[in-house]
Amino acid sequence: MGMKTPEQYIASLRDGRELFMDGRKIADVTRDPSFRVAIETAARDYDYVNPAHRAIRTYTMENGELGNRLFQIPRNAEELQARVALLRSVSILSATASSLFALLHVKDEIGAVNAQYAKNIERLYQHCRDNDLRIAEVITDAKGDRSRHPAKQDDPDLYLRVVARKPDGIVVRGAKLHITGAALVHELIVLPTKAMGLEEVDYAVAFSVPPATKGVKIVNRSYAHGEMSTFDYPVSGHHNMPEGFVIFDDVFVPWERVFLCGEYQLAGTFAHALGLWERVGSLIFAADRARLMVGAAQLIAEYNGIDKASHVVDKITELIFYAEILRMSLDTAIREYETAPSGMVYPNALAVNVGKYHAASNYHSMVRPLHDISGGLVVTLPVEADYRNPELTPYFEKYLHTKPGVAVEDRMKLYNLIRDISADAYGGWELVTTLQAGGGLTAQKIVSYRTYDLAGAKQEALRAAGIARPAAPQAAAARRA
Repeated sequence: MGMKTPEQYIASLRDGRELFMDGRKIADVTRDPSFRVAIETAARDYDYVNPAHRAIRTYTMENGELGNRLFQIPRNAEELQARVALLRSVSILSATASSLFALLHVKDEIGAVNAQYAKNIERLYQHCRDNDLRIAEVITDAKGDRSRHPAKQDDPDLYLRVVARKPDGIVVRGAKLHITGAALVHELIVLPTKAMGLEEVDYAVAFSVPPATKGVKIVNRSYAHGEMSTFDYPVSGHHNMPEGFVIFDDVFVPWERVFLCGEYQLAGTFAHALGLWERVGSLIFAADRARLMVGAAQLIAEYNGIDKASHVVDKITELIFYAEILRMSLDTAIREYETAPSGMVYPNALAVNVGKYHAASNYHSMVRPLHDISGGLVVTLPVEADYRNPELTPYFEKYLHTKPGVAVEDRMKLYNLIRDISADAYGGWELVTTLQAGGGLTAQKIVSYRTYDLAGAKQEALRAAGIARPAAPQAAAARRA
C-alpha cells in the first residue's frame, strides 16, 4: 500500500475500535471533538508533500520505493543521526514506534529459542513498514500490590496473562496502563513489563493486535480537552495525545502475532530492549525541551528588564548547564553507537541512560529557576478572551507594559508558553512523564552500572595504586547477574 496521506490515516481510524472518554463511549473517534487536536497532530506526520518534511521523513527502500524513515533500520552513524532528526520533526505518536525497534533488537535472541517468533517479528515489521502504520508500546501492567510478584496478587489478572492456549492462538486477559496514543494507532505491541520467574510463565507473553480486535477496550484521558485557545495554550492547543487505559478482556491472538508465550527467561529481554529505544526518544525530547526552557527564561528576563541582574544570569546559566549536558549525552550516544549481531546500529546504552537519568532527576529543579525568573504571571495571567475584550484591552496594554520594544501581546504569549510547558496542561504531563517514561530513575541506574566499563576502571585504579595483581571479578559477575 505504501505511505499514507493524512486523509488516509484519518480514514483508517474508522474501524470499530472501542474507545471511551469522559464517561462516554466514542462512536467515531475521527469526529469527536475531544480527539480533534490529537488526530490533527498525528495526521501531520503523514505530510510527505512538503519538501522539507520529505527529506527528513522518507528514505529509499531496498526495492527502490520511498518509505517512511520511521521504519528504516539504521546500519551506520548517518542513518542513526537521520533517525534522530526524524524524531525531532514528528509527534510522540510516531516516536512510540520504538516498541517495533525493540522487537527487531531482540529478534535474533528470541529466534534462537523459537524460530517462529523471529518470523512473526519480521512479518509485523514488514506489515507496519509497507502500510505506514502507527504503533503503541503497550508495556506497563496494573501491578496491584507492588511488593508481590504477578502470580501472588489477589487478582491474577493484575498483570496481563495468557488464560488459554489453543491450536490457532492464545487468549489473554489483563490491562495495560498509561499507553500514549493507544486510541489512534494501528497496532498495539504488547510486551512484558518486567523479568518473569518460573511461576510466572503465563505472564511471559508478547504479541501485537490492532486496537479494533474484539475484547480490546481503551479508556482515554488527555491533559488537553476540547477546543483550547492556542493563544492561551500554545503547545497543548496544537500538540496533545491521549493516554490509554487498555483493557484486554479475553482477547484472542493468532499464533502468527505472538512473539513470546511462556519462555519466562526471555521476558526481561523485551523490557530491556524497549527501555533503550524508549529512552532514546525521551532524551531527544528532553534535550530539545531544555533548550526551549533556556530560550524562554532569557526572553522573559529581557522582556521584564532583569536580564542583566547577576542572580538571573546565574539561574539561566544553571539551565544552560542542564541543556548542554543533555545535548552532549545525546551526541555521545549517536557518535559512540553500538552494533547488534543483525547489523542494526543503536545508540550507546550508557550515554542514553546517563542522559535520560540526568534529564529526569534534574527536571523539577530546572523548572524552579524558570518560574523564579518569570514570576507569578505564569499562573495568574488572564486569558485571551479577556485580553480581546474591547472594554479591557486598554487596561492590559497599560498595566502589562514593561518597556519600549516589548509588545504586551508578545509578553502574554511568552507567559502562556512558560505556563503551558511547565505549570499547566502539557507541563503537568511533563512533570510526571519525564520521571516515568522509559522506566523510573532506578532503571537508568541499573543499566548504567551494568554497562559501564568497570573492569577497565578497576585496572586503571590498580595501575595508579601500584598493585600488580588482577582485579577481583565480583563487579563483572554482578553485571551479568
